[in-house]
Amino acid sequence: MSDQLFETDRDDDPGTAAVDPSAPLPARMRPRTVGELVGQQHVLAEGAALRHAIEEGRPFSMVLYGPPGSGKTTLARIVATSADAAFEELSATAAGKAEVRAVIERAAVRRKGGRPTIFFLDEIHRFNKVQQDALLPAVEEGLVTLIGATTENPYFEVNSALLSRAQVIELHALSAADVEVLLRRAIERGECAGVTVPDDVVAFLADRSDGDARTALAALELACETAAGAAVSMENAEDALQRRAVIYDKDGDQHYDVISAWIKATRGSDPDASLYYLAVMLEGGEDARYIARRMVVLASEDVGNADPRALQIAVAAADAVEHVGLPEAQFALAQAAIYLSLAPKSDAAKRAIIAARGHVRDHGAQTPPAYLRDSSYPGAAALGRGQGYDSPHRHPGHFSPQELLPDGVVGARFWDPGEAEAALLERLDEIRRARGRD
Repeated sequence: MSDQLFETDRDDDPGTAAVDPSAPLPARMRPRTVGELVGQQHVLAEGAALRHAIEEGRPFSMVLYGPPGSGKTTLARIVATSADAAFEELSATAAGKAEVRAVIERAAVRRKGGRPTIFFLDEIHRFNKVQQDALLPAVEEGLVTLIGATTENPYFEVNSALLSRAQVIELHALSAADVEVLLRRAIERGECAGVTVPDDVVAFLADRSDGDARTALAALELACETAAGAAVSMENAEDALQRRAVIYDKDGDQHYDVISAWIKATRGSDPDASLYYLAVMLEGGEDARYIARRMVVLASEDVGNADPRALQIAVAAADAVEHVGLPEAQFALAQAAIYLSLAPKSDAAKRAIIAARGHVRDHGAQTPPAYLRDSSYPGAAALGRGQGYDSPHRHPGHFSPQELLPDGVVGARFWDPGEAEAALLERLDEIRRARGRD
C-alpha cells in the first residue's frame, strides 16, 4: 500500500502518468503543460519568475495561495514535470509526521540517484507550528522542493521561518471567460460525446461557478450524463450546479432595472426588498464594486445628515469589497443594505448642491468678498486681501455677524433640511439668530 495520501504513477512523474478514463472530468481535463493553463497571467506571463522557473526546469520552494479551483495542484504538477522531478503529494488535513517522514526518506533515496523531489503539501495551513518546523531541515538542505497550497493568507497561517524559505505566490479566482475556455475544451475533446451543450448552458456554468474550474467541469460532466443523449438543458445545468439560472443581463436592461429597484426599495425603507434585489444582483453576477458605489451614492443622496453614519457604513462596505472580495464581501453589502434601509431619510444635501450649482450656472460665480480671499502671499495686504476679516473665534459662541456670501448672493438659501434633520435645522436657526440673520 502506498505511503502517499493521493496515489500517483509508480515513477512519481505527474507528466507521464496515464489519465484514468474513469476519473472525474476535472482530473481528466487537468492541464499538463504551461501552454494548457488558463488564467494566472500575473504570475505566468513571459519573463515572470515562476514562468522562468518552469521553462528552465529550476523549481523553487513556494506557497501557492488562492481560492478553490484556481489551479494550485495543477501548477504544482506542472512544476514537477518541468524539472523531471518526482511528485509527492500529501494533504495536511489527514497526513501526520509518519507520512511526512516517509516522503523525506524517499526523497533522500532519489537524491542519491540524482533525481529531485517536489513535495506538494495541500492545505499547508492545517499543519501546526511543530509540524511546519519539522519540514525546515529538508527544505533548507534541498532534499525536497516544497510547494504548499492554501486558501488562507499564508502570512497569518504559515510559520515565518518556513515562509522565509519559500516564495508566496497568490493565484486569483479564474474569470468566467477562463472557465468557459476549459468547458469548451472539454466539449471539443469529446468528453460529452453524443450530447449537445448549448452556448447559454456553457455560459451559465462558467459564470456561476465562482471561478472554480473544478466545480464547473464536475457540473458539466453531471449535466451531460443527466441529459442522456439529448441536448443539455438549462434545467440539467441548474441541477448539476445546484444553482438556479438567474435571468440577468449585466450589460442590458436587467442591470439598470434591478439597481433602480434596489435604490427605490432602500430609499423606501424596506430592508427585505433591499436584500432581495441585492441578492438578485449578486446571483446574477453583478460587479460587487458597482453595487458598493451605488450604496455610497445613496448614503448621501437619500440619507444624508439625517444619519451621517450611513455614509461611513457604505464606504466601509466598499472597502470590504476591495479588500475581501466575493463571496465573503456579500455580508458587508447585506449589512450596509439593511442599515441604509432603516436609516432616517433626507435628500436635503442632494437638493442643496443642485440648487447651489443651478444658481452658479444661472448667475455665474461671484467673486468672494476681499476679506475672505487668500492673504498668505507677499503683497496680498496691498491688494486688500484678507483685510477686515472678522474671525468668529473672537466672539461669544464663535459666531461673527460678518457676511460670508458674495454681493449679489447675499440672502440666498440653498439648504432646506426640514424635519428630517431637525437637530441640524435647530442649530442653523441658532447660528442665524446669533449672527443677526432672520
